[in-house]
Amino acid sequence: MKRNIGRSMSILHRQAQVFHTHSLKSFGISAGEYPFLLYLYTHDGCTQDDLVNALTIDKAATARAIASLEEKGYVRRGKVDADKRCNHIKLSDTAKENEAEIRRRVYAWSEFLSEDIDPETLKIVEDTLDKMVEKVEKRKKETEID
Repeated sequence: MKRNIGRSMSILHRQAQVFHTHSLKSFGISAGEYPFLLYLYTHDGCTQDDLVNALTIDKAATARAIASLEEKGYVRRGKVDADKRCNHIKLSDTAKENEAEIRRRVYAWSEFLSEDIDPETLKIVEDTLDKMVEKVEKRKKETEID
């Protein structure tokens, strides 16, 4: 089969979803939910809109993920006096207590992918992926309708 970067990225994405679903199963966290926790670990108290923008995930999917994490006891939604329109998302004690293990399990996928790859090659891969992300983000901004 002809080499195709899109196909390779798709395979890696699907396999990452399988890996994360399995590795986080004991926490009841899905592959679609863990990115929200990781962001909240460094931005506790941010708004749902902050999550939408930072993770480039649509508002409906973000609302569903936050509702699910809230139901599972990992986050709480609340209003801030200054702006009653925004939901601010706070980590629960359960989320905080499990942070190290959740992070370890999530980052195990990157460690698996990068093992046996020399540091110079890995840097080239990382730099190239960063350029691809920048290109996509630039295109997204250029095509957004005000």
